[in-house]
This record gives sequence, structure tokens and C-alpha cells, in this order.
Amino acid sequence: MSKIARRKFIQLSAATAAGCLMQTSREAMAADMPKLAEDDPMASAMRYTHDASTVDVASRTNPAAEQHCSNCALIQGEDGEEWRPCQIFPGKVVNANGWCSVWAPKA
Repeated sequence: MSKIARRKFIQLSAATAAGCLMQTSREAMAADMPKLAEDDPMASAMRYTHDASTVDVASRTNPAAEQHCSNCALIQGEDGEEWRPCQIFPGKVVNANGWCSVWAPKA
């Protein structure tokens, strides 16, 4: 069993506690973010829609029938949430069933 110096233990404990608090506050902030409106200028520029099934598959730059925000590499938050933050639209949440022209497959 390794011995950790008391000072190092306190530093690690403080860093862990700070990380937990930051994660909790980030989740609370995501719940308070406004929903992205389809007529938002940035959303319009990216051809964002709340319902991916309304977009013609042939018109997409990377054609695939199963493209939606919930399986995009740029979405954040927890799987299963209806509205989640997206890296493309900072400060707003997108519908998990939505789509935009920046869609990228998860690695």
C-alpha cells in the first residue's frame, strides 16, 4: 500500500471536491439554458431543425438517414435528455432529435 503525504492528500481531496462541484454546477446551468429557436440567425445559417426527419436526406452534405443531434460528436450532456448543449450553439440547448449541417459522426 502506498503512503501519501498528508499535504498531497489534502491537495488531491480539494481538487476532487472542486471537480465535483463544477460538474454539478455545469449540469444546473445546462438545465437553465434557453432552447435554440429554428429562426435564430446562427440556427438558420446551419440549417438547424428540431426534427431531423423533416430534412431531405439527399440534401445533406454527409448523406445518412440516421443523422440527428443525439448521435452527433458535437453534442454534450447526458444520453437520453431531450434538450442538450451543443458546441456549435454555445449558451443554448438543441433538441436531441434535431439536425444541422455541421453534424459529425461520433468516433
